[in-house]
Amino acid sequence: MPGMVVFGRRWGIASDDLVFPGSFELGNFDCNGRILHTYLVGLLVVLGLIILTLSAIVYVSAQGTITNPGPRRSIPVLVYLRALLYIPELVWACLGAVWVSDGKGCDPATVGAVIAAVIASWIILLFTGLGVVFVFDPLGNPRPQQAVMEPLGVREEGTQLFSTARSLATKVWESRLRLLCCCLPQDENYRAAFSSIAQLFSGFFSDTDLVPSDIAAGLALLHQEQDKMERSRDPDIVVALSPSSPTGGDLETELEKAAHCMQFAAAAYGWPLFIYSNPFTGPCKLSGDCCRSQAAEYEIVGGDNLGCHFSSILHSTGLQYRDFIYVSFHNQIYEIPFFVALDHKREAVLVAVRGTLSLKDVLTDLSAECEDLPVDGVSGASYGHKGISQAAGYIYKKLVNDGILNQAFSVAPEYKLVITGHSLGAGTASILAILLRNSFPNLQCYAFSPPGGLLRLSIPNMEDLKRRILKIVSNCNKPKVRPVSDNNFCQCQTQRAQILYACVCCSTASCCGAAGTSCLEENQTTSPPSCRTGGRRSSASR
Repeated sequence: MPGMVVFGRRWGIASDDLVFPGSFELGNFDCNGRILHTYLVGLLVVLGLIILTLSAIVYVSAQGTITNPGPRRSIPVLVYLRALLYIPELVWACLGAVWVSDGKGCDPATVGAVIAAVIASWIILLFTGLGVVFVFDPLGNPRPQQAVMEPLGVREEGTQLFSTARSLATKVWESRLRLLCCCLPQDENYRAAFSSIAQLFSGFFSDTDLVPSDIAAGLALLHQEQDKMERSRDPDIVVALSPSSPTGGDLETELEKAAHCMQFAAAAYGWPLFIYSNPFTGPCKLSGDCCRSQAAEYEIVGGDNLGCHFSSILHSTGLQYRDFIYVSFHNQIYEIPFFVALDHKREAVLVAVRGTLSLKDVLTDLSAECEDLPVDGVSGASYGHKGISQAAGYIYKKLVNDGILNQAFSVAPEYKLVITGHSLGAGTASILAILLRNSFPNLQCYAFSPPGGLLRLSIPNMEDLKRRILKIVSNCNKPKVRPVSDNNFCQCQTQRAQILYACVCCSTASCCGAAGTSCLEENQTTSPPSCRTGGRRSSASR
């Protein structure tokens, strides 16, 4: 921070971000050929100049702090010098390609050395080009220098100029998303999602002089600060609970239920998480079941042609084939996998929703606009995360309109309805519980780590996050390149406490209170996790 200005424009990279790119290039040169012809001698000269330049870039880029670029003021000159060296590097790469194509009869060692040098040069040039495209800032035209430094990196824009720049930035981000997701269908839903996400990306930090690496550093520092406060909290202090929350023995029972439901929430991820959790025994357990055809006692939809996902669910939950009513691995934007099963141990019809596991799920996560959410019994307008609300609507239609829940309760009419999920699945399960509350007043929802801002306006939450990032980045007095493993990185310890937050929401106490508050939101502050009206939140460390 701030964004570096070279070649007459601002770029989406700061002067302290060139340590690792320069180190990468330094580590890709190996010229140990025994027979050095003219080409190799010239190449060594060029590489020597490049190494010196990159060494200077790495050293200078590691100076100063995130918000103090003064010690790095010579970086633009070094970047210009490195850019000039790309010309002889490109010429030598072209000459090497020509020489190799016409190098028959030459010494094999020399030819091999030249081929390796040519390939390495073209790879570096390719990644350089991709890097330039990636850090290109559509709002990077140089601005008049201001007499007083803007607070916390905030930039001021003229109304008309800013509107034009925002429009251009949105188009650039949309093009980037299309290129990044070129393997996905380009239908109307995806185009609308690309446009929505592009507006979010182009506008979120448009009034600041932060680059993406500054934002990433700020998020990491916030996480470390929260972990530090969590560790310093007295474990004997009882977490504040809502009046309807259980205490004593009831709380222990509720935690056991939450741990039981977490197994189903994790099982919804299929074989990837199962293999990750069981790296030695998992492949052996699944190898005999993946390609085996099973009796059609259940309905499986999409994405599990070999049966590995379903086999891992069986191993994770301990259920039998006949216990599953519906299993869907169909995955599109706003349409995420889930399954419905009979949990005889808890006497429940259990709906488990998968969290983020694919690029399509990421697009659903990033569709963070507000969308109207119909909540019966709550006066005034209600809003939810667009992507998660639409995913919940998709599962709701499947469960209700396709008669999946009717089929389940026809088999076990005395069972209660339980909905669970983790991450994206937790958010979807939370909103799905609200949609089903009138039809199933005794349902329970166990949401593990639901996204913050789920049932509140997402943009104000993001603005609060931006202010916190700006504050912690401004207070950081260490270089950005300082290893995260350093216990004193920006005066924040880096040891991570693995905390499991389980939000147990019982609709008998109402998922949404009279004021529309909800326990279905992940705690976004550094205070201890607490449960809002109509729900319970518990924490357990491991």
